[in-house]
Amino acid sequence: MDRADRPYTDAEIDAAVAAIADPRRLREAQDVVMRSAPGLQRLLATALDEGGWFDPGHEQAVREATGREDPRARLREVRTLVAEETRLGMLVGVAVGFELARELGAIDTNTEED
Repeated sequence: MDRADRPYTDAEIDAAVAAIADPRRLREAQDVVMRSAPGLQRLLATALDEGGWFDPGHEQAVREATGREDPRARLREVRTLVAEETRLGMLVGVAVGFELARELGAIDTNTEED
């Protein structure tokens, strides 16, 4: 079993997140993402579209949130929608990151075997 295909323990995930939080490592990761941003944006848009996130139901929720008479209720609902979209984008982004790491690992493995 490839290391990327096995389940990770909570401790391994916590350690990996801590390592990535190092400013130098984070900057390197951001550089990689920026170089591949157009392709990653297309993947995110496709995943959100296929997941039905921007279907008519979502559009209705946006209209309702922005159409509230009470400014505090409107603000609360818009913030909730933004938070939901952010969480979903992050989750899709992480899933894409895992698959990208798996693909890059497969390339490394194939190169080493040659």
